[in-house]
Amino acid sequence: MKNLVIISVFLALFSCKKQAEYDASGTFEADEVMVTAKANGTILELNLEEGQQLSQNQKVGIIDPKNVELQKEQVIASIDAIEQKTNSAAPQIEVLQAQFNSQKANISVLQEQLQNAVRERNRTANLVRADAATRKQLDDANGQIDVIQKQISAAQTQLSTVNQQISAAKQNVSIQNRAILSERKPTEKKVQQIDEQLKNNSIESPISGMVLTKYANQGEFTTVGKPIFKMASLDIMTLKTYISGDQLANVKIGQNVKVIIDSGDGKTTELLGTIYWISSKAEFTPKTIQTKNERANLVYAAKIHVKNNGFLKIGMYGDVKF
Repeated sequence: MKNLVIISVFLALFSCKKQAEYDASGTFEADEVMVTAKANGTILELNLEEGQQLSQNQKVGIIDPKNVELQKEQVIASIDAIEQKTNSAAPQIEVLQAQFNSQKANISVLQEQLQNAVRERNRTANLVRADAATRKQLDDANGQIDVIQKQISAAQTQLSTVNQQISAAKQNVSIQNRAILSERKPTEKKVQQIDEQLKNNSIESPISGMVLTKYANQGEFTTVGKPIFKMASLDIMTLKTYISGDQLANVKIGQNVKVIIDSGDGKTTELLGTIYWISSKAEFTPKTIQTKNERANLVYAAKIHVKNNGFLKIGMYGDVKF
């Protein structure tokens, strides 16, 4: 009986000493990221294993992009077809230019004929004054000049008309081509959209961290939103703990605390932690969590950032001393 009392007293003293070593305890967590498929298709490559360390934006696999690539080729072919739809004014302009040159040459001939007719009229007028020619001959000469002048005027009008036709042909073709080429820019935008879709066929690590769970394998068919692997950054761990109402006045966000973990052989290691979140609402104490005192009816959840020294693991227990 005496031995039993001694043992009971010893256990009570040991319990008090143990409680005095920390103010709260909890388990370590990490911000997990679920990497899901962004495209439908067969996984052609997936080079990762659980426990593997990945860097941010590291490419670890690819989903078959064949269907998307075929869509891109189809759009590019449409762009080439748009180019072939464009019209050229060159053939029509060549015909009109030939008419223009011909009419211009005709005017030159008529102007030369006019000069000859004027000289002939002047000679006839001199003869009439010398009574060596009749008045009718002079009238005929003047009539010939009038005819040539009208021919020149008509040719010049036709020359101006041909020139207007050339300008109109160029303008009409330009308007037609503008309507056709207006389809080009939206089609080129489709190519850019498809290039963005092709990026979704690449499987990449969104953060630097460790692969926790692998859900898919090479050769499997995946769909958009289907999990491929889960990872987490373990550089900074989160210790989630609970504090009682009487402890709440002694802690605040941004406060540095001591985090105590087991290092084996009955020894402990102290790490520096920083409180970055305290719940604004009280809750009943979880069964797996113990505070400094006996389980309180209501506690407040708190999260502490702790820099990982390489020994911290998800689910590992840790004690906190405020």
